[in-house]
Amino acid sequence: MPVNIRQLFWGIEMSSILYFIVMFLFWLLLTMKVTVWNIAAGAAASLIVTIFLNRYSLKVTKKVFQIQRYFWALLYLFIFLWECLKANLDVAYRVLHPGLPIKPGIVKVKSNLTSDIAKVFLANSITMTPGTITVDVIDDNFFIHWIYVYSKDPEVYTHKILGRFEKFLKRIFE
Repeated sequence: MPVNIRQLFWGIEMSSILYFIVMFLFWLLLTMKVTVWNIAAGAAASLIVTIFLNRYSLKVTKKVFQIQRYFWALLYLFIFLWECLKANLDVAYRVLHPGLPIKPGIVKVKSNLTSDIAKVFLANSITMTPGTITVDVIDDNFFIHWIYVYSKDPEVYTHKILGRFEKFLKRIFE
């Protein structure tokens, strides 16, 4: 009689086991100690976190195994770092300039992303880029506080803010 894996673990999903293993390995990596007490403490902490926070975690889908998504994620990392460097220099220029050339405002941009995780990554990418901060996200609309509003045309500032991140996030998460 074949044994069902789910029955073996009393209904525990495989993603819960995976989260436990990842957190336990992360514990061992952070502590760099292989003692009985450290292993026991790491296992206990990982188990507690898995029990209480697993329902809030992402569910593993088949998208995780698509290699091209990792290529786009790596490319996105370099694009993000480049955009962040440019924004840092821009904000430093504005701070050091005697006239302080700023024209702040909140703009509403519409995103084409559909998944919630992609929207979270987009909002965080915008916020981590100096000079912009995501104030709110309502459905597909992002409200962005911008240090210098270049144009009042929604297409222009949508392309300026979202154009650099959105196309990569769409390929990674959707």
